[in-house]
Amino acid sequence: MAHIALFHSVLGLRPAELLAAERLRGAGHEVVAPDLFDGGTATTVDEGLQLLDRVGWATAVGRARQALEAMPDQTVLAGVSMGTGIVTDLWAERPDTGGVLLLHGAAELPASARAGLKVQLHAADPDDFAPAENVAALQRAARERGVELEVFRYPGVGHFYTDPELDEFDDSAAELTWRRVLEFLG
Repeated sequence: MAHIALFHSVLGLRPAELLAAERLRGAGHEVVAPDLFDGGTATTVDEGLQLLDRVGWATAVGRARQALEAMPDQTVLAGVSMGTGIVTDLWAERPDTGGVLLLHGAAELPASARAGLKVQLHAADPDDFAPAENVAALQRAARERGVELEVFRYPGVGHFYTDPELDEFDDSAAELTWRRVLEFLG
């Protein structure tokens, strides 16, 4: 069993993240999915960015940090789109993290990332939030530091391809993503 902190996208804590948390719990994992926007949600990325501006990045990260206070040091950090940025900010503070899941967005590898740490990236191909150059930089940094990075790209799907409420949803790619995530956590 893994302890997992799942950080939502810029759209807020919505059914997609809650369903993901339930899927992970159903596989025997303990999951927290904190609401970084205090109930605020959006239906488009632009609306979500406005919401994030109102909440403030520091507040969102502070809420994520607070959610981790009761979690073990080995908690897996998981982020969905904007949540990968939250993971990036917290990762450096949690060098003993049990793993990192990056969904729908690439992150930067912190200098404190330890050799042997398992990381997975799942993103559409192409995806503005996981551009090829950022993914290549992440891969280089992982090789240099001995981080075990797996990158999975899903051609022809939209950014939020795992969200069944959005037009970008792709059932096949979403199921493959969650199967790979559960193997990663297993």
